[in-house]
Amino acid sequence: MMLRNISRMMTSKSTKPFTVIIEGNIGSGKTTFLQHFEKYKDVCVLSEPVEMWRDCAGHNLLANLYENPVKWSFTFQSYVQLTMLQHHLVATTKPIKLLERSIFSARYCFIEKLLRDEILLAPSVSVLNEWFKYLITKFNISVDLIVYLRTSPEVVYERVLARNRKEEKSLSLQYLKDLHDMHEKWLFYKTAFSCPAHVLTLNADLDKSTIEKEYQKCQDHLLTITG
Repeated sequence: MMLRNISRMMTSKSTKPFTVIIEGNIGSGKTTFLQHFEKYKDVCVLSEPVEMWRDCAGHNLLANLYENPVKWSFTFQSYVQLTMLQHHLVATTKPIKLLERSIFSARYCFIEKLLRDEILLAPSVSVLNEWFKYLITKFNISVDLIVYLRTSPEVVYERVLARNRKEEKSLSLQYLKDLHDMHEKWLFYKTAFSCPAHVLTLNADLDKSTIEKEYQKCQDHLLTITG
């Protein structure tokens, strides 16, 4: 009912969908969150384009990245920027669009961490950053809301171990802690980089049996903002 109300309001206000990016650490529950909302006919859900990263003209760039990040990080992040831009630009007649991650987290969290770890050297990051600045300036990739699925590194580490994806076998708890810190500084404490939209923080440490109440906060917040 709530999302139908949002649909009517958004249709009357603008043809551009109310765009929400879902951000969080690896294993924070982004897929589960999106699955909750994709049952609504008025919501366009765009999952992270992982399959594209696994098959770029026959090349598994994601596997290459985890196996040899020094060699493949620039190639991978270049392709991530392209595929994320494509998701931002997907046209839909539905009034609400949800994106799993974004071109912003690619730059502010993942590329930034690679720079700080000296896996990507400064000249390579400069090239990626010049592309990033060009893309966000020349294309309409405006965001209306950020949903931050906030988790503790220990919880996501256990989830990563449990789901046992082959590309993630090399992930360490320390890596997830570092990535958590990047998200925290950007989205929670707002001490690093700028947020392209208001941030709604949800407790994503909860298991599937209790997380529904947190999802309800998002539905209520969408109703408030678009009202």
